[in-house]
Amino acid sequence: MNRINKSPFSFSTCWNIKKHAIGRSMIEEIRSLGFSKVELNYNVTKDMLTTIEPMIERGEIGISSVHNTFPHVADPDYGTDSVLLGFEDEERRQRAIQLLLRSAEYAHRYGAEAVVVHPGEVLFEYNIDHELKAIYKTEGPDSPAYRGLWKKMIERREALSEFYIRNIQRSLEEVCDESVKRGYKVQFGIETRSRCNQIPTLQEAITIIDSLAGAPLGLWYDIGHGIMMERMGLYDNAREANEMIGKIVGIHIHETIELSDHWCPYLHSGDMTYFDRFLPIIAAAPIKVYELKAACTPDDIEQSHRILLDKLEAQTGFASMEKEGKPYGLS
Repeated sequence: MNRINKSPFSFSTCWNIKKHAIGRSMIEEIRSLGFSKVELNYNVTKDMLTTIEPMIERGEIGISSVHNTFPHVADPDYGTDSVLLGFEDEERRQRAIQLLLRSAEYAHRYGAEAVVVHPGEVLFEYNIDHELKAIYKTEGPDSPAYRGLWKKMIERREALSEFYIRNIQRSLEEVCDESVKRGYKVQFGIETRSRCNQIPTLQEAITIIDSLAGAPLGLWYDIGHGIMMERMGLYDNAREANEMIGKIVGIHIHETIELSDHWCPYLHSGDMTYFDRFLPIIAAAPIKVYELKAACTPDDIEQSHRILLDKLEAQTGFASMEKEGKPYGLS
């Protein structure tokens, strides 16, 4: 299948990072899909950057965004599923701040527009989200077992979230102030998350962003994660997200089938209307990044993207580089 130019869309390295040891080959494979920009995700290592950085310098690839913590940090305390910016311990909180500023420094150096940030979570003694999803799959969200455990989760989340949010606000204020002081030309996007105990919900995102008015801070809206959280019962995803369009820094585009995420929109679900509710968000988002799993083939990605483009043009008037007749290559 012939690949079309996919500007202004970007593509996350999460799709193929596990199959490549060398950064250049990973980026070349993404370029072969028709993307001229990538998001460098949190598993990209310093070794991989030794072959990616020359590509950036030569203009062979553009970087839309980097995903904190970047480059890869092996310590799970500062990984994607941790308290991170919400740590009560000051030494650990300051370490999280410095790692986020390091991500911002790389983003600025590469000409990226944003850093994707996982702010934190309400700490539980075990992975309650995993147990809830297992019950959801076997017994359903209306089952007594699910409702009982969900009630326990929500009670603890609501009792403790304010504490973690205050720490996150304080951390982000320090990060934004220092980033501006250093002259970094990047936005920080706090991402909607994939576990029900993680911060932020969309309402929590409003609280955090509005508390830091004027800072280079907004929402990084992950569509698939939002779908998942709505199905689990955490918030009214599509309605609340559309109300936040003006606060969105960037988006991750992917669809969720039941509670399995990172699938190609429309194609893998077979539902040609459900994803339409996110088209205004996609059209308006300053940074548009596909975040797909390895199971999505190049032909899947191409077919899904063509469906998305046709729908965007019909429903929002959005015109891609391809629709404007631009040739394949760098924008």
